[in-house]
Amino acid sequence: MSAQVAPLVAPSNATFKDKEKPQEVRKANILAARAVSDAIRTSLGPKGMDKMIRTKTGEIIISNDGATILKHMAVLHPAARMLVDVSAAQDVEAGDGTTSVAILTGSLLGAADRLLNKGIHPTLIAESFQRAAHRATEVLLDMSTKISLDDREQLIRAASTSLSSKIVSQFSSFLSPLAVDSVLKVINEEGNNVDLNDIRLIKKVGGTIDETELVSGVVLTQNVVKNAGGPTRIEKARIGLVQFQISPPKPDMENNVVVNDYRQMDKILKEERAYLLNICKKIKKSKCNVLLIQKSILRDAVNDLALHFLSKLNILVVKDIERDEIEFLAKSTGCKPIADIDNFTEDRLGSADLVEEIESSGSKIVKITGITSKNIKPTVSVIVRGANHLVLDEAERSIHDALCVVRCLVKEKALIAGGGAPEVEVSRILTKEATKLSGVEQFVYQEFAQALEVIPTTLAENAGLNPINVVTDLRNRHENGEKNAGISVRRSGASNTYDEHVLQPVLVSTSAISLAAECVKSILRIDDIQFSR
Repeated sequence: MSAQVAPLVAPSNATFKDKEKPQEVRKANILAARAVSDAIRTSLGPKGMDKMIRTKTGEIIISNDGATILKHMAVLHPAARMLVDVSAAQDVEAGDGTTSVAILTGSLLGAADRLLNKGIHPTLIAESFQRAAHRATEVLLDMSTKISLDDREQLIRAASTSLSSKIVSQFSSFLSPLAVDSVLKVINEEGNNVDLNDIRLIKKVGGTIDETELVSGVVLTQNVVKNAGGPTRIEKARIGLVQFQISPPKPDMENNVVVNDYRQMDKILKEERAYLLNICKKIKKSKCNVLLIQKSILRDAVNDLALHFLSKLNILVVKDIERDEIEFLAKSTGCKPIADIDNFTEDRLGSADLVEEIESSGSKIVKITGITSKNIKPTVSVIVRGANHLVLDEAERSIHDALCVVRCLVKEKALIAGGGAPEVEVSRILTKEATKLSGVEQFVYQEFAQALEVIPTTLAENAGLNPINVVTDLRNRHENGEKNAGISVRRSGASNTYDEHVLQPVLVSTSAISLAAECVKSILRIDDIQFSR
């Protein structure tokens, strides 16, 4: 007779003794996030590759801007989504270095994984990483070179370093000064920040990238309405921006007016003429001679009869202004949007020296230049040209990156060498300081320092060099006091990148390291994933 074996009853607090689950969750999170960072590793640096993305609408995007690639990637895992957010945060904060920040995060997660395997507590790792990152930013600020905004050459070099890894790199000598000039034109009075909304990038297909031009003023992609024979060029313009329709009122959707007598028909037409003539006279009375009309959906924004009157009164008309352009136009021409004809007064108009329609590379644009009012902020427009939409979109993203780099230098007026030099220097200093620490923190600092070397290693790999040789050579040079030794792709080896004019704003590197450490901290602190109903 066999004894009844009592079933093993798990104690009620067994859930807390189960140490395996949090470890597994952490491993899964780290794996998922590292997979994302490895996906864009190949697009770092001047020899980096581009990615082709097919969006869900079937549109094709070719880019090597980390934030753009990650934004369009279908990332499902929640921990991997955090990497996408980090890259987006870097895009907002610095505008450049979006690929580097994702790669750094992946590398730090790898270091954290090794430390977890040694049995070190995740909170300890996370907090030590944050301290190491804080120290790293201090080192970077120490080794940076202060510049002044009058030193246009240095600003241009920093912008061209940013452009060197893009498709438009062969035009960097032409696009960098353009980016620098446009930022310097819209800088605020204190000289410590730039609102990039004051720089409007307008994409026009046709021509080549080197036909991109900077217009200090406003450029409209809509054409002047000419079918009534109105003017296409007005000097000493007074600009009115209207949000009402210059066309006869219509009955509502479901109502109809039935006219069965021709005398009444004539009366209606007469009324329409009188109504439109009255509007046009009021416009002329306020000395307005350029009329920008907002796009309208239900009624025609302006009908042929009104155009005929306006051309007789010698008023230049541009219609179909998009709603999101209204704010920019109001800001840059000094005219206030007018929603009703009774409010159409002279004080709501903006003024400019010249409004004219010009043809360039097969398409027409309207230029408003010489805006002189005292109380408005200067704005600039950049007309970006390109042979097809793919090149055009990538050129726009590249110019935006270059503008952001110059904006970084306005915020934090200091430059550091590029090409992996700052990362190797920080890594060297942290390794040295790790020996003075006691206990677990020493391990964490060493791993953090090693993880930073992923940037020079990846740069070397993408340039087709031997990463081990190159990084060892860099370490050696930094030990001998060459702070600015980095990877120069032109020389295909290590050299002083500061003298080679491979420069980047210090804000890009500092924000990348601190954002990466923060992201690793939040990933390490997760020990379970629950699904809500």
